[in-house]
Amino acid sequence: MKGLRGGVIWECACGDGAISKILKSYGLQVFSTDLIDRGYGEIRNLDFIQEIPSLLKADHIITNPPFKIAKPFIEQALKLTTGKVAMLLRLAFLESADRYELFQTTPLKTVYVFSKRLTMSKSGQSGMIPFAWFVWEHGYKGKPYIEWII
Repeated sequence: MKGLRGGVIWECACGDGAISKILKSYGLQVFSTDLIDRGYGEIRNLDFIQEIPSLLKADHIITNPPFKIAKPFIEQALKLTTGKVAMLLRLAFLESADRYELFQTTPLKTVYVFSKRLTMSKSGQSGMIPFAWFVWEHGYKGKPYIEWII
C-alpha cells in the first residue's frame, strides 16, 4: 500500500473484513476489531468514540466508519495514531460548515476520489453514491490534494 511505512494498522470498524483482508494481502500487519459481530475480527464491547482506553493505539487507522458519526470517528482516530488515518467516506463528506472546521484543524493530506462508483452491496450492482478515501497524515502541513482512483 502506497505510503505506509510499516507499523500496525488498526481497522476499528472491520465489519465483514473486506478492508482488512485487502490490507493483509499486501503483507501489512492489521489488527481488526468491531463493536458488533459481523463475522470478522475481534469483537470489542467498547464504543470507539467514547470508551477506547489510551493504551489501545496504533500507527495507522484505516476503516469505513459509520457515516453519521464519521467526524468523531476521525477525531478519535487522530488521537490514537502517530502515522496515517484513512477513512472511506462519501464524497459529500466534504460538505458542511461543521466539517469545514475539521478540515482546517486536522492534517488532511489527500482525498482519493473513485472515478467509478463502488459496489457496496452483495448483489454486485454499482452504487449510486460517490466515495473517496480521505487520508490524514500526522505532521502534514498544507492544503489537501485531490487524486483520482481509476
